[in-house]
Amino acid sequence: MHQLASSFVLGYHGCDKAVGERILRGEPFKQSNNDYDWLGPGIYFWEANPLRGLDFAREARKRRSSKIKQPFVIGAVISLGLCLDLTTAAGVEQVRAAHRDLSRLAAASRVELPQNSPDRLRQQLDCAVIQMVHTIRRDRKDQPIDTVKGVFLEGRPIYEGSGFYARTHIQIAVRNHECIKGVFRVPPAQLRSVSKG
Repeated sequence: MHQLASSFVLGYHGCDKAVGERILRGEPFKQSNNDYDWLGPGIYFWEANPLRGLDFAREARKRRSSKIKQPFVIGAVISLGLCLDLTTAAGVEQVRAAHRDLSRLAAASRVELPQNSPDRLRQQLDCAVIQMVHTIRRDRKDQPIDTVKGVFLEGRPIYEGSGFYARTHIQIAVRNHECIKGVFRVPPAQLRSVSKG
């Protein structure tokens, strides 16, 4: 856990255009609270990746249950605040410890831990572990976490033998609405893909 990173990051949120326009006019974001959100409850952003945010909205539109009619992406200036950063050793260790505690509780209660889906799109186990981090901190009366940040390896290797994947991205779940310092309309030039991967 840290407040060591740069003060602000740019995040991009995929949504329906009508929703995005309301947010740009001042309506607050709505927090996602699904049991499969891999970084736990929060407002989800792609760090420095407007195209990935727009791709998310396009993909979501294809689902039957989707409320997205016109895919859209908006930008936000985010202060990470107190960040559970899964790109750092300290963040990883805190999540590892929470998993141990959750596993012990599940064993003592004789219940099975949730599982992540094989396609990695529904991350019930990861969500439960992140929720356990928050529970532990709340029980110890520690400062609440403002944001959770993680790297998600997704897609196919970009070339044979590659360790780089076409859709890898950094996601941020903002738990504290005060960390969103402002929103902006994404310039069209930032939404033009260089090439499809």
